[in-house]
Amino acid sequence: MDTNTIGNKIAQARKEMNMSQAQLAQHLFISPQAVGKWERGESIPDIVTLNRLAEILGVDLNYFSENFQSVDETSTIRRIAANIDEEQDEQEDVNLPGSSERQLLTDFSGSNLVTSDFAGVTAHNRKFKASSLRGSDFAGADLTGSSFMSSDVREGNFDSADLTDCLLSTCDLTDASFNKTILVRTEFNKSELAGAKFTDVKLIDVKLTIIDLRKTIFENCTFNDVDFKYADLRGVCLNGQTFIGARFNKSALNEATFKGATLKNVSFRSPYALTNKYYKAIATIHFEGAMMDKLTYAALKGLGADLSKVAVI
Repeated sequence: MDTNTIGNKIAQARKEMNMSQAQLAQHLFISPQAVGKWERGESIPDIVTLNRLAEILGVDLNYFSENFQSVDETSTIRRIAANIDEEQDEQEDVNLPGSSERQLLTDFSGSNLVTSDFAGVTAHNRKFKASSLRGSDFAGADLTGSSFMSSDVREGNFDSADLTDCLLSTCDLTDASFNKTILVRTEFNKSELAGAKFTDVKLIDVKLTIIDLRKTIFENCTFNDVDFKYADLRGVCLNGQTFIGARFNKSALNEATFKGATLKNVSFRSPYALTNKYYKAIATIHFEGAMMDKLTYAALKGLGADLSKVAVI
């Protein structure tokens, strides 16, 4: 396959995701110029990067082959399947008493709900898609199973809210507050979290995928079985916090600080091949005063981390 074909496919899939070249580059930890060269057919990504591109762009690796259906065809199939599912859901609702009221109360998609008061409500499995929720108050609300997709939730207040099994995908959560929020099997996917603050939170089986956390604030948090996947954690302060079974999967950690943190059964997987660049990046992480189990210690030591001031537990 020539470079122009792959470049065109990358560009098509990126645009389908409403993602700029700079945003795609950020997820890959490369420069926007490199993405531009791919799309112009001036260079070609290696096989490892193609795998990462497929995951980020939501396509099968075979998509990059010449005989694979176009992204437009794939999107059409997805839309048809989604419409079928929605029609089936609506048909099921028709047979239920008070179905129109039920549908109204469960789906808030496309609504203008700026600075709305949802504090303390019980609202399971609600849908907020492309909704305006800036400054809305969800404090103490039980939102189990709800989904927030492509919504503006800037300055949202989720203090003490229950976000168990919730999905927050491609949302703007800038300056949102998560104080003592219940986060169990919660997924943050491709969302903006600049200025968002997580305080006294226990994150359990949470997924943070393709997400920039460089300006996110974490204080007194416990990360239990949390998966950081393609996350940008460069320079993030994680001092004094607890990580149990956490996975830093293909995430950038340059200059991140874990001073005084506790790490048990924590894994670090490179976002690129095990080159000198990766070892140098690991060496910039600050672990002074941290406590870690023997396996985590051995794994980091093998990657060249500075563990001179670490206690093994």
